[in-house]
Amino acid sequence: MGFPKNFLWGGATAANQCEGGYNEGGRGLANVDLMPLGKDRYRVGTGEIRMFDFDENYFYPAQKSIDMYHKYKEDIALFAQMGFKTYRMSIAWTRIFPNGDEEKPNEEGLAFYEDMFKECKKYDIQPLVTINHFDCPMYLIKKYGGWKNRKMIDFYVKFAKALFSKYKGLVKYWLTFNEINSALHAPFMSAGIMTPKEELSKQDLYQAMHHELVASALAVKIGHEINPEFKIGCMILGIPNYPLTPMPADVLKAMATDRETLFFGDIHARGTYPKYMNRYFKENNIEIKFEEGDEEILENTVDFISFSYYMSSCASANPEKLKESEGNIIAGIPNPYLKASEWGWQIDPEGLRYILNFYYDRYQKPLFIVENGLGAVDELIEDENGNKTVNDDYRINYLNDHLVQVAEAIEDGVELMGYTTWGCIDLVSASTAELKKRYGFIYVDRNDDGTGTLERYKKKSFNWYKEVIATNGASLRK
Repeated sequence: MGFPKNFLWGGATAANQCEGGYNEGGRGLANVDLMPLGKDRYRVGTGEIRMFDFDENYFYPAQKSIDMYHKYKEDIALFAQMGFKTYRMSIAWTRIFPNGDEEKPNEEGLAFYEDMFKECKKYDIQPLVTINHFDCPMYLIKKYGGWKNRKMIDFYVKFAKALFSKYKGLVKYWLTFNEINSALHAPFMSAGIMTPKEELSKQDLYQAMHHELVASALAVKIGHEINPEFKIGCMILGIPNYPLTPMPADVLKAMATDRETLFFGDIHARGTYPKYMNRYFKENNIEIKFEEGDEEILENTVDFISFSYYMSSCASANPEKLKESEGNIIAGIPNPYLKASEWGWQIDPEGLRYILNFYYDRYQKPLFIVENGLGAVDELIEDENGNKTVNDDYRINYLNDHLVQVAEAIEDGVELMGYTTWGCIDLVSASTAELKKRYGFIYVDRNDDGTGTLERYKKKSFNWYKEVIATNGASLRK
């Protein structure tokens, strides 16, 4: 099993899930700050419950999260101990432009991330920076309606331009939007759209997606102009859909379901709307409004395709089979041949090999796995030396099995730039806001109710991943 010589091993986080410091350093209020813990979180994310400010009846874990805002040096040092070659992170939009429509960026916010990048550089860790990881300034949402409004393009481009200009000597790898296709399922969380999902017309939703796609292409164009050495990618929520049965209708249903995601990859990689969307738009009375120059802007294609992968799903044309399973924003039919995690996410290592081949065959562009991991309830214990740790063999097994399939995909001929696990340190879960749903190699002493010391402890998986990186994957068990 051979991984490329310069393979970018690392881990991933998002500012809104790990930073905290929501009201420090001149930072403004963002949509993701208002995603509460509990059963209503999903309803807020979809716009069903409108939340314009904090409500004393709810708890908002992101306000403090794991306090990386104050502890980033400690955390990056731990990543360096594991041997990270890259660290995927995001920039909070409201740290740079607190309202989103200011003329000049917030210098304190710019300085904070500059310090983070310099800390990465100290350890030879390449930052992989997501420009927009669900963050949308609440001011822009209330005044303009989020990405439904075309003016958002200008605000985003100003934000991206400020980052490219400031960090052109510190950051090489960029992603324009996180899981851009997730807006179809969680429009408030992903695109700052306050209209409830059930009331949001497909016309308005896909027009909003057009605005994001144009903004993404403009960012690629401007980024390459500022520094031709930049490598700028897109990021999609990757979830392969298998036909539930060999029945041709199920195969066609799986194809149609896949296209909901491929639509975004196709535009980013090919620079034009795919023809298969014409029928979908016609049947759903969708007419995308193109402004003059949009077609040319979209031709600024990405340098690589990045994606998240947690699970696969099944598709069926049989209405009786359409019992939705739990999933990462996108739900589908459970696969009878697969086991599931504690949160109902089906575990499918071979699905990762499949989707790598699927994307590479389609796009012929380098790929980057920027999220993959197992959320689980971890038990903090003391080892024989009196050190606090977690015996997370279940996480080791999960990651090992997935990485073995990644190696197989590379052997298949897939060009893969790197792999960053989600989240390399425990953080606030995007789907449930629970801290007990832990992903990291590093245990953070913080509980769902906000209690805890915030102390960091190495799990068993910490040293396991350290060895994987040190051996460039040779230590993996087939």
